[in-house]
Amino acid sequence: MSRVAITDLTHRYADAVVHRDPDQWAGTWAPDAVWELGKGRRVEGRDAILGLWNSAMDGFKAVVQNVVNSTASLDEDAGTGSGRCYIMEHWWRADDSKGILLAYYDDLYTRVDGEWLFASRELVIQYGGPQDLSAPFQNAWA
Repeated sequence: MSRVAITDLTHRYADAVVHRDPDQWAGTWAPDAVWELGKGRRVEGRDAILGLWNSAMDGFKAVVQNVVNSTASLDEDAGTGSGRCYIMEHWWRADDSKGILLAYYDDLYTRVDGEWLFASRELVIQYGGPQDLSAPFQNAWA
């Protein structure tokens, strides 16, 4: 049942991004969660995380975030777990530019009052740029 709950958690997160629903989005995070966005951007605590998210979302006209695939390993007794969640985003920025993001989140989960939430999410970008994939891939093998 808990793996289903983790799948639901990642889908509620993505759905909140698509609909720009700050209450739903904040509700996926533990109160003392950590959000790592790379390049030294680390935010701690649900309120600070939500503040950054709201500020970032102001820069977009629309975002469609899809959960592509994921894995999770859970310790039911401890109420903790870890996983990786791949995402694909299509975005339309306030400046009218459009592009895609291909990335994954390295996640830690915690169970709070019987509900699985994100304890932390670290974003690892594989590609971010024009829809024609003409920008460099950050995980290029050669």
